[in-house]
Amino acid sequence: MRQVSLREFRTRGVKALKEVPAGETTLLVGQNGPAFFLVPVFGDVVKEDRELRRAMALASLREGWRLAEESGASLASDEDIEAEINRIRRSAEDESECA
Repeated sequence: MRQVSLREFRTRGVKALKEVPAGETTLLVGQNGPAFFLVPVFGDVVKEDRELRRAMALASLREGWRLAEESGASLASDEDIEAEINRIRRSAEDESECA
């Protein structure tokens, strides 16, 4: 992966990327560190966009899980979630019977 400064990219644009081999991801780096990835597109743009969005969503989930673990929050188990769903369903059934 090649790195290109944001300043060079702004001033030279495409010329700054000509030094990057075809198909290689480029990292744009600013004064405060890494800022953006430039990812080449091959083939089906819609499919690649979907895969990129999926990867970004997964990264966001991982960050949320990490923050939850750091804060000491306890994550509900599958059994706890299922029990809560069943409790709410029973409550909704009881309300519909009373109406």
